[in-house]
Amino acid sequence: MIRVLSAFFVLFSIISFSQNRLNIIPYPQKVNVIKGDFPIPEVFRLDDNLPKEETEYFKKRLILDLKFQNSKGQDADLVYYQLPKSNNLAQNDEFYTLEISSKQIQIKSYTNQGYFLALQTLIQLIQNNTKDNKLPALKIEDQPKFSWRGMHLDVCRHFFTVEEVKQYIDYLAMYKLNTFHWHLTDDQGWRIEIKKYPKLTQIGSKRKESMIGAYVDNTFDGKPYGPYFYTQEQIKDVVKYAQKRHITVVPEIEMPGHALAALSAYPELACTKGPFEAATKWGVFDDVFCPKDETFKFLENVLDEVVSLFPSQYIHIGGDECPKTRWKECAHCQELIKKNNLKDEHGLQSYFIHRIEKYVNSKGRKIIGWDEILEGGLAPNAAVMSWTGVNGGIEAAKSNHFVVMTPGSYCYFDHYQGDPGTEPNAFGGFTPLDKVYSYDPIPTELNAEQVKYILGVQANLWTEYILDFKQVQYMIFPRLFALSEVGWGTANPNDYKEFEGRVIKQFKILDKMNVNYAKSIYNISGKVIPDNKGIAYELQSSQNPEGIRYTLDGTEPTINSQIYQNPIAVTKSLIIKSAYFENGQLKSAVSSQSFTASKASGKNIVLEQQPNENYSFGGAFTLVDGIIGNQKQLGKTWLGFQGKDVVATIDFGQKTQFSEVYFNTLENKGSWIHWAKSAQVFVSDDNKNFKMIKEIRKDEILNAKGKMKLNVGYQNSKYLKIKIENAGIIPAGNPGADSKAWLFVDEIGAN
Repeated sequence: MIRVLSAFFVLFSIISFSQNRLNIIPYPQKVNVIKGDFPIPEVFRLDDNLPKEETEYFKKRLILDLKFQNSKGQDADLVYYQLPKSNNLAQNDEFYTLEISSKQIQIKSYTNQGYFLALQTLIQLIQNNTKDNKLPALKIEDQPKFSWRGMHLDVCRHFFTVEEVKQYIDYLAMYKLNTFHWHLTDDQGWRIEIKKYPKLTQIGSKRKESMIGAYVDNTFDGKPYGPYFYTQEQIKDVVKYAQKRHITVVPEIEMPGHALAALSAYPELACTKGPFEAATKWGVFDDVFCPKDETFKFLENVLDEVVSLFPSQYIHIGGDECPKTRWKECAHCQELIKKNNLKDEHGLQSYFIHRIEKYVNSKGRKIIGWDEILEGGLAPNAAVMSWTGVNGGIEAAKSNHFVVMTPGSYCYFDHYQGDPGTEPNAFGGFTPLDKVYSYDPIPTELNAEQVKYILGVQANLWTEYILDFKQVQYMIFPRLFALSEVGWGTANPNDYKEFEGRVIKQFKILDKMNVNYAKSIYNISGKVIPDNKGIAYELQSSQNPEGIRYTLDGTEPTINSQIYQNPIAVTKSLIIKSAYFENGQLKSAVSSQSFTASKASGKNIVLEQQPNENYSFGGAFTLVDGIIGNQKQLGKTWLGFQGKDVVATIDFGQKTQFSEVYFNTLENKGSWIHWAKSAQVFVSDDNKNFKMIKEIRKDEILNAKGKMKLNVGYQNSKYLKIKIENAGIIPAGNPGADSKAWLFVDEIGAN
């Protein structure tokens, strides 16, 4: 299957029809609107030769009062022609053409899959682009850029019914995604029936309670959860349902980590005796599968049943976030390392993955895993799902392994998508619609040959904080629209506003389907920018900017409040509240932003090491934007550094007097976030020779709960440098032991 479009299609996507674009998502590669139109008849005549299953789907999906009848060839309103197979390089199972004339609609493709994709385009045309009950005459030639266009759903933290999973699959089909990644096992629940091991669902599919609220609160609901799982008959039903929509279901069976639910049922598979229980907290846990023969026999038997249920080419085996604490303390593991001349426990992880891959390959399948499967050396035929960033994908592609790009900074839909103050509780991060739309799955570091190993793109929905299916809908829409166009290869970040307009028009369809989508796009978005006096707050809306009203005193904005015209200068600590009004009525949520101004606000800042891309929104400027982060919400105000110190130098522009320096950090051990080990403050007048004026140790940071206000005595300097030392390697007894700790910092100020 072609993974990268021919030069013809790439060229055309740049110069194709752009004015008055049709309301279609993802936008086709080539659109030619011509003179004329096609009147939509009350009775839609369908050619007898149309592929039956796909055509039945078409008839059910149209949210219009149309009647259908069968017809013959030339008399039909919709006809289909199957293209002959050839050696043409442009040939693709997902290729189609759609032609609308004044007399007829014609679809051509090589396969039923191409015909099905054409129907998705036609459905959107009928639902969104009719004028006076007429379709514009046009010709579309189309095919995707990437062969893997996926969405993931975690059913372990919170469970969703078969009917809800089917709805999820329908959403993917509507917008031409073709892969459903079903996350079926984890620490908090085992969700797939395995007949050989009934205790997996008898015991492992339930937990005694669930964590609620922010992780740092460490509170629980006290309510038993489960047992929840899918029977094998239900799984077969879902797989068949997806196949009819030309969607591949890829199951994920986590190993060697994220195994507590399995160990609660079969504790003999661990390195220690237990007992174990399915996790009630979110995060990462030390108890993992022990790489002994009985464990491998168990996993092979599980995989036998999984392979019989899922016909997908790939079986996802997880491989992520596997602490090595138990392996280090396990005599069997240490003997295995010596026996196989492995370097260390990372080598043991590679041994584990290699052994599983060999078995999966013997079943005629391939494994795919999160990018931690690169640890100690990648298994020969394994594909990589790159989530911690893009580097794992780059490394895998350069070594001729297939890759699905799914970096958390762009593709994690459990992140906030709007102002955290107006959004439901989320895991953290900040991934708004425009950021998803800006993603290019092909790293610039790869050459033309290596690019061929990029299978495509996927977004992931982890459900720690998603309690029901209405919230699933809220978190994926409208970001799924952006993912769809990125995967199709027609996203143009430079023309985001045009895409945004199409998104808003798509909402009418979601309304008719009773989908609970996020309306963050209507809310006011704020951006802090440098100003000659420090910082300014720039407000934006997807609607007419003249509808924005704001206040500076913390009161709720009304239609009579100040009209937004230019960025608002922030010269002192204040609260800016803003909202969008239309025809005198409030049309958005009220956005609120508190500012704490200091002499460092808006000044030039340089970081010696950059934050992890998952937590880098706004870059270094985030540390001097006047916004103090909420320690319970890891949203856009925090920068996260894994295994790195924060060394920041602020240039005041001239010698400046100050006597207090402050910064904030936090601790969240379940997410591997630890207090800093130490911090030092330096001053300089030439940016070369620095003098340390303050040093604090970990106990002082702990006592202040990360909210550091340091008396540094009278200073009069041009440069201020702060070094905040990362905790380093996480010690034993903590989640993520032996991994690099995270350090989160939000704001650096001086007064």
